[in-house]
Amino acid sequence: MPLSSESVRTAVITGGEGDLAQCIAAELRGAGFKVFAPGRDELDVTRADSVRGFFAALPGLDLLVNNAGVCRDVSVVKMSEADFDHVVDVSLKGAFLTTQAAVKLMSRQRHGHIVNIGSYSALSGPAGQANYAAAKAGLIGLTQSTAQEYGARNVRANCVLPGFLETKMTRHLLEDVAWKEGLLDGHALGRLNTVEDAARFVVFLHGMESVSGQVFQLDSRVRRWA
Repeated sequence: MPLSSESVRTAVITGGEGDLAQCIAAELRGAGFKVFAPGRDELDVTRADSVRGFFAALPGLDLLVNNAGVCRDVSVVKMSEADFDHVVDVSLKGAFLTTQAAVKLMSRQRHGHIVNIGSYSALSGPAGQANYAAAKAGLIGLTQSTAQEYGARNVRANCVLPGFLETKMTRHLLEDVAWKEGLLDGHALGRLNTVEDAARFVVFLHGMESVSGQVFQLDSRVRRWA
């Protein structure tokens, strides 16, 4: 059963030093959560021992947001094995390791929710992002398998594609006027989401207790169903 309204709900956000993570943390704290938003020094999601140690110290867990991710964009021919492995290790393997640790806690509680922060790149496969697109596509598969496996224990998993957000990591791209115009041309509304938009959605989604195994695209890029 879910924790009572008098209990303190606990959330963990990986990649906690990023702009989106910090905004999600603020929204969750405003909703009454105790939030852990560790950076890499506290929780290295690529290392199983780091993940085990971090989650072992938690008394319980209501929400895990797998937000840790990294880009190393380069064409397939020029992409090194290290470039590919690093992006997949952080963005996909890291989410697997934290999910594995989280579901052990959540299964015992008979409730919990895992939100994986995905990317539109998983659907579109942009040039120069073979590693990132592959990792984020895998994240959708991880989300759906987790939802199927643990639904009977009242554990949910969903994937959120927040859209292109202006953050410390992307701000330099938006300074290129032509590049930004091309990006906005692909959006029916001609504008981007903000980190605040995405953070509010994550908190809203957590409150929808009968939703699991779904992928939510938050921007206005329109794509074919199949």
